[in-house]
Amino acid sequence: MSETTVFVSGVTGYIAQHIVKQLLAKGYIVVGTVRSTEKGEKLKTSLNSDKFSYEIVKAIEEEGAFDEALKKHPEATIFLHTASPFHFNATDIEKQLIIPAIYGTKNALKTIKQYGPQVKRVVVTSSYAAMFPKDDTDATITVNENSWNAITKEVALTNPLFGYIGSKTFAEQAVWEFVKTENPSFDVSVINPVFVFGPQAFDENAKGTLNTSAEIINSIVQLKPDDNVPNIEGGYIDVRDVAAAHIIAFEKKEAISQRLLLSAGRFTCQDILDILHEKFPEYAANLPKGVPGSGKEATFAVLDNKKTKEILGFELRNLEQTITDSIKQILTNK
Repeated sequence: MSETTVFVSGVTGYIAQHIVKQLLAKGYIVVGTVRSTEKGEKLKTSLNSDKFSYEIVKAIEEEGAFDEALKKHPEATIFLHTASPFHFNATDIEKQLIIPAIYGTKNALKTIKQYGPQVKRVVVTSSYAAMFPKDDTDATITVNENSWNAITKEVALTNPLFGYIGSKTFAEQAVWEFVKTENPSFDVSVINPVFVFGPQAFDENAKGTLNTSAEIINSIVQLKPDDNVPNIEGGYIDVRDVAAAHIIAFEKKEAISQRLLLSAGRFTCQDILDILHEKFPEYAANLPKGVPGSGKEATFAVLDNKKTKEILGFELRNLEQTITDSIKQILTNK
């Protein structure tokens, strides 16, 4: 295993940094792509490992974006494509969300086919957004590994949230279309996580405004006593479990050609607030209480990811552990 090199795109991302830490801990050699030397050096310092190196890929959506980077690493036999924008503040939805997601993915796959004949397994980070039902609060709906979001490009362009959902859906559709039409020599697996919570890979990243999903927890920590509890709700999964799933996705043959739906359960912001009050009572004394316990009354579509859990073969972290570890890190580094 120590001889196996894993190529990871978008290596400075929230999930990707955890993936790299776990890969290095398991003895893999890692080559990552970053947008600048500054970002690459910062991560290299944090990792402090001679088994990590990086290549510059400034714009993943540009034709041939990954060509030179992969050509330099004929030793890489695994490719994890995690690079894709995730935010809801786009001013140009097509340019900032949809194009980078779709063309970044297509470029990675084309590069592997053309310049990475040695690559045997490819894992692409997608999202529950690509499976999202018409109404995620409708308890009569069941979502599983075969579900697809029916969003159109026209709808995706109407606002940044729909733009993000569209970007993940269209990019994943491009993956499976590539597999079908190009018949590549490598095997593909796709990871579809719900809201990804949990601590940052490094404490220094836990300051200020955090990445989009982790910022949900951070924003609750920052509430004022008279503030309303945010009404964000959905599925949750711990970032450390998402990272582990990426590794299992290329290590296990059972994951080949599968979509792995990563969800450990459902949450509301009231649930997060309740955990804050229970685990950090001194700090939470200055936070609103909302309506304690009312999160349990929320209704959601059924997430049936039994097949995914069987492939993973490990117990997913529960909400209390995920939120407690996140808040502990945030408060320690305030």
